[in-house]
Amino acid sequence: MQDLVFIPLSLVYFLVVGLLFLFGLNFFYLSYLAWVNRRSPIPPPPPQNWPAVTVQLPLFNEKYVAERLIRSAAELDYPSEQLEIQVLDDSTDETLEITRRLVSQLKAKGRDIALLHRPNRTGYKAGALSYGLRRARGEFVAIFDADFIPPVNFLKTAIPCFQDPRVGFVQSRWGHINRDYSFFTFLQSLAIDAHFMVEQHARCQGGYWFNFNGTAGAWRKSAILDSGGWSADTLTEDLDISYRAFLRGWQAFYLRELETPSELPANILAYRQQQQRWARGSLECAARYLPKVWESSRPLALKIQASFHLLGYLVQILLFILALMYPLVILGSQTYPQIISFFGLAVFLNFTALAPSFFFVLAQQQLGRRWYLLAPVVLLITSLGSGMMINTLRAALLAVRREQAAFERTPKYGLVSRGEHWLERAYQLKLDRIVFFEIFFALFNLYTLSLAAHSGHWIIALYTTLNVTGLVYVSGLTITHAVRSRRAAQLAPAQET
Repeated sequence: MQDLVFIPLSLVYFLVVGLLFLFGLNFFYLSYLAWVNRRSPIPPPPPQNWPAVTVQLPLFNEKYVAERLIRSAAELDYPSEQLEIQVLDDSTDETLEITRRLVSQLKAKGRDIALLHRPNRTGYKAGALSYGLRRARGEFVAIFDADFIPPVNFLKTAIPCFQDPRVGFVQSRWGHINRDYSFFTFLQSLAIDAHFMVEQHARCQGGYWFNFNGTAGAWRKSAILDSGGWSADTLTEDLDISYRAFLRGWQAFYLRELETPSELPANILAYRQQQQRWARGSLECAARYLPKVWESSRPLALKIQASFHLLGYLVQILLFILALMYPLVILGSQTYPQIISFFGLAVFLNFTALAPSFFFVLAQQQLGRRWYLLAPVVLLITSLGSGMMINTLRAALLAVRREQAAFERTPKYGLVSRGEHWLERAYQLKLDRIVFFEIFFALFNLYTLSLAAHSGHWIIALYTTLNVTGLVYVSGLTITHAVRSRRAAQLAPAQET
């Protein structure tokens, strides 16, 4: 009877560890590509005649950052007769009055700027972009979300990349205006730096597909239309259209040297919401496009990389399954001591679970920062990923159920320095009850840790320690932010009276 349980357990365990091993090896491979190609390619020279460009600024209830975004877009260095700005404001609060006033002021100064307000939010952000695209006069379209600040030279750096008629979109690197606002925003910045300094750059230089990140980039209008236009069928319209464009034969250009500053979520409740949307949308796109990728005539290496790309969030789900199995593995190795060497091999293979740490360190080295001082912090980023396991698992379950989901935007508060606070501002979110499952899972991992330490499984003890640290940090910060937000809301009426 024990064999009937142990054999399938062993098979599942080796399958999970094997998949994690492959993901880890790919992290190392992308890091290698980024290192070999550490010198970014020289961007093309400016064209003889600058083409018409439409800048789209999608907004929804962004009263703290709307003006900052619109003013920075109006300051873009580009021939005024060739530049059109669309403020796609679907807001239902005072943001709309702010944008109306500002658009009126800029129009009076001679700017070609228009406010487009839809009576409903059909299609959410994708719907707003489509609405504006039908009215856009530009041959190219640049897109900036509310929490971004386009640099003055953005268009004159990005638009020359379209001189190759095969290029469908150009993506810039995200920067962070509030990187040092808190330890939480600092951790986020390290993870995002790794994505843009290493992964996006490596995929582009290696000839693999990478995605438009939804903002801080530009598109050829004809590429959008040829790819079927913006779609709200998934929660990541940017990833969705990227793969449709690649499947249609379009190419992309990544500008690592062009940094577009943005604001990181200071509230972990907003961050969790953002990560769930990204995870669910990514898995939805994987289910939709991976069959088409593998059916295509593309090279095998590209198909494999596309699979790693679209299934990236699967890593956290695999880590969750592995955490569930660790106690059984420990107990099983005691019952069957003759096969302990096989489990030991599997645990050793799982050393690539630490590959993202190398990923993060390389990104900081490429940015010219003192990466060697960040080693302890990098382990905490790995723990943060472990702490988001339950959040990602829920996103996967929602994707499998295929229920229609509303596009939940990430609240922004216009934060830059540590002295600014978000608690007294609007757009507060309630406590996510999933935090209680995270607390329970942290206790489960503590039990595993005690088993591992008692039986001498020190590698399992290390991985479980990272899980506990991440789960405690994520759930603890979630409760802290929710409680502080609620108290601030209760004090606000009293202070007004």
